[in-house]
Amino acid sequence: MKTMRMMIKIDEEKCTGCGLCVPACEEGALQIVDGKAKLVSEVYCDGLGACLGECPEGALTVEERIVEDFDPDAVKRLLSEQGRAIPNHMPEPESLRLNEKKSSSSHAGGCPGAAVKTMSPCQQADIPTVSTAQGSNLSHWPVQLRLVPSSAPFLKGADLLLTADCVPVALPGYHADYVAGKVVLMGCPKFDNGMEYVQKLAEIIRESDLNSITVMEMEVPCCSSMSAILQQALKQAGQEVATDRLTISLKGQVLALERIAG
Repeated sequence: MKTMRMMIKIDEEKCTGCGLCVPACEEGALQIVDGKAKLVSEVYCDGLGACLGECPEGALTVEERIVEDFDPDAVKRLLSEQGRAIPNHMPEPESLRLNEKKSSSSHAGGCPGAAVKTMSPCQQADIPTVSTAQGSNLSHWPVQLRLVPSSAPFLKGADLLLTADCVPVALPGYHADYVAGKVVLMGCPKFDNGMEYVQKLAEIIRESDLNSITVMEMEVPCCSSMSAILQQALKQAGQEVATDRLTISLKGQVLALERIAG
């Protein structure tokens, strides 16, 4: 079935056929044909752009268009035919639900650090509350998107700050200027499972009646798929939420602030 979603686009004039994008695509959606990178089939491409940062010529981009749905089962068959390992981060939907139930428990053999906590200002850091601008403004735990259950109470009606992992390292004043009053969720769009992120965020959006979303990503191409992931999740959830995107430079400057939804 065809649907409107993000999909890889290849500029053949820029493509030199170097092949660096082929292993970067864990779904096996790209091949070199007649000296150019080609998309094997739309059903193999998740549209999240993990391959973007591997192209030295900038020949790869993602765009929104009407294409066939992504098919994880077809990807697994393709990878088996190619003799490639199936990524461990491609669980079935039921597995995702089971994993979320496990992550929401602080016991049953799970990591105690994944226990859901809401913290008062005094608990955020062992410093006077008048000095929180120079300390931590974090109001909850956990913060990793994979660990936060979609039913976490701190998500209800929240102003969500979806942050690529590298942003707090690059951006001075991350806590003082952006974290206060927001619920932080973090992840890496390049190395983590993008489709799992889409499903988790869609569940959060459906269940939590979010007030707003701010997505923060770095200027490097591989990081830009965080906003693409979020936009897919919004469509999957079928809801509109006021959503802003901030792009951060490697030198810690805010390069752009733009409204992308809602």
